[in-house]
Amino acid sequence: MTMTLRDDTVPRFPPGVKFRFDAVRAAWVVLAPERLFLPDDQAVEILKLVDGARSLGAIADDLAARFAAPRDVIAADVAAMLGDLAEKGALAL
Repeated sequence: MTMTLRDDTVPRFPPGVKFRFDAVRAAWVVLAPERLFLPDDQAVEILKLVDGARSLGAIADDLAARFAAPRDVIAADVAAMLGDLAEKGALAL
């Protein structure tokens, strides 16, 4: 199942899910009950902007400006990645 996310969707980490830097692994991780996700560098940049207040559109705007990339491409990538994590229960939308 693929989720369709809108620009005004506000992602957040649900209770019990943490996004943090793991010193042992020397990597950013998403910790969920009985699960561990190791996001790649692009996903880390997206997840750093997930604060429960910022919308998908605001996240895409920030990343497009920071990386001088086309906003529509960034928005599609952000929506796909966040939708995937939501389907796995690691993100609330």
